[in-house]
Amino acid sequence: MANKGTIGVTTENIFPVIKKFLYSDHEIFLRELVANAVDATQKMKALALSGDCKEELGDLSVRIELDPDARTLKIIDRGIGMTEEEVDKYINQIAFSSAGEFLEKYKDQISNIIGHFGLGFYSAFMVADKVTIDTLSWKEGAKAVKWSCDGSPEYEISESDKTGRGTVITLYIGEDEKEFAEKGRIQGLLDKYCKFMPVPVIFGKEQEWKDGKYVDTDKDNVINKIEPLWTKKPSEIKPEEYMEFYRALYPMQDEPLFYIHLNVDYPFHLTGILYFPKIKDRMELTRNKIQLYCNQMFVTDSVENIVPDFLTLLHGVIDSPDIPLNVSRSYLQSDANVKKISGYITRKVADRLEEIFKNEREALESKWDNLKLFIEYGMLSDEKFCERAMKFCLLKNTEGKYSSIDDYRKAIEGEQTDKDKKVVFLYATDPVAQYPYVEAARKKGYDVLLMDCQLDAHFVNLLETKIENSRFARVDSDSIDNLIPKEEKIRPELSAQDKSDLDVIFKSVLPSENNYYVNAENLGENMSPILITQSEFMRRYRDMSSLGGGLNFYGEMPESYNITVNMQNPLILKIMGAKAEAFAGKEVADPVAELPEGASEDQKKEAESKKEAAVEARNSELKEFAEGNEILKQVTDLALLANGMLKGKSLSDFISRSEQVVADAYLK
Repeated sequence: MANKGTIGVTTENIFPVIKKFLYSDHEIFLRELVANAVDATQKMKALALSGDCKEELGDLSVRIELDPDARTLKIIDRGIGMTEEEVDKYINQIAFSSAGEFLEKYKDQISNIIGHFGLGFYSAFMVADKVTIDTLSWKEGAKAVKWSCDGSPEYEISESDKTGRGTVITLYIGEDEKEFAEKGRIQGLLDKYCKFMPVPVIFGKEQEWKDGKYVDTDKDNVINKIEPLWTKKPSEIKPEEYMEFYRALYPMQDEPLFYIHLNVDYPFHLTGILYFPKIKDRMELTRNKIQLYCNQMFVTDSVENIVPDFLTLLHGVIDSPDIPLNVSRSYLQSDANVKKISGYITRKVADRLEEIFKNEREALESKWDNLKLFIEYGMLSDEKFCERAMKFCLLKNTEGKYSSIDDYRKAIEGEQTDKDKKVVFLYATDPVAQYPYVEAARKKGYDVLLMDCQLDAHFVNLLETKIENSRFARVDSDSIDNLIPKEEKIRPELSAQDKSDLDVIFKSVLPSENNYYVNAENLGENMSPILITQSEFMRRYRDMSSLGGGLNFYGEMPESYNITVNMQNPLILKIMGAKAEAFAGKEVADPVAELPEGASEDQKKEAESKKEAAVEARNSELKEFAEGNEILKQVTDLALLANGMLKGKSLSDFISRSEQVVADAYLK
């Protein structure tokens, strides 16, 4: 005779048990039901190992059967099954899970029970209008039981005609969820969630191509590999097996650079394999490639809270039963274990990189360009990783030679220590575009690093704080003698009027859209007449602002350049001589300085006005002089051209002027 009753919701686990909204994705139901079947099977194995069960276990596969026409889906196992009392306790009492009790009793025989909440079964009602359970317990003398529910709080339980041990759960798929009655959809979900479960999961038969179509064979279609690579001991695995596993996980990806096998039992359980991917495009930071498993059941590929942010660039698998999950198993809960796991993974990554640095230096150097972004990102975002990475981080110079940070400092400190006892690390971001500056440094016997990574503006800032008595300077940010000053320089002696004139005449022939700071230096008669540079501080912080980090106001400021005029260059001397000749006897009078003591406010205002008018008139004449001086325009345009700043009409005028200079030199 059938018994009827009302499902009880226990209050000790207050979950939002709403039939259609228990999980964020409806597809999760299949993972949960298969996980329950696997748990029941694992429990059966534990009973046999303990000696409590004497019968033959037989086939312990979990089978999935689909009838698309009837819209039914069955999950079948030969696990421990349930008695009527157990159905009442574990099915009718929502959120009362049996896993905890069983684990406590058989903790020495079993370690990978997946379920922890007792809610997984009810995910079936997200896609099914009706669900039945046919089950027979392993216990001697047990009777088969059938449980049925249409999604309401009411259920029906009666005797079943089931004869074999285990459980059959049948879902009658609803009209609105009929996609889950399609073979391809179920196959896809099983491949996604169940491909590494520890018990064989079978869905239909393997197929072969015959007579122009795919037909079923007699061989079961086993979805999963029950012993994935990360469950084995590293000593048992060959290097090529790691590569094969990577290709199975990411079939369209390039070969990884290195891998790390994680295996820890205390103070938490964690296994896995992580791979360093090859980063081809430095702007392409692909995340969410690490798959999280819980006892070989796929949970999520969003692992931001488990591993530090920079490690989300890695690929691979992490498996841990100790990572706390909420009811949907898709979101991590805050827990001390998560922080411990995160710290452990960071340490293992650092250990592996240091091991490669010590034992496989050539391999590290050959792959460094693909690793560099990852290492820098880690050093910038994780202090503990940074401390470790200072030992194995490599610096590459413009000639392609790699050195550790300590070795590089020792190599350059003899030549590249300035008058303030600071070691100056010179670097280029584009050796081709910055070739004249790199070459000037080499002629001085200096070495130049290559810093062409998108994070390098931030990275050199970091290194300056980590390397004592050091300074980084981009090789084109000033004259080479100013970048590494060895002694106090003798500056040109110019009057206030000469300084003002110099400022006006050069700004008159420079593009108007930028800000310029004109200064006079003695660089030597063989050095360029004009040097156009950007302040190391301003340029670096503009680069940093482009990547965010609270420095956006630097990016909004107009471009500014330092115009260094070499007062010892013969061409500059000729220009300044021509200016002196053109303005001989035209010094600007200063009516303000000539005012008598006790002058009135009106007299002062009139004097200021006369002075401003005189300065404006002189500046107007200086601009006219500058625009008419071919040498001035030519040397200024050459400096602009060297910096990629000569464009449009100015470039066209420069080419025409240069052609005329060549013609005048060779055709007359």
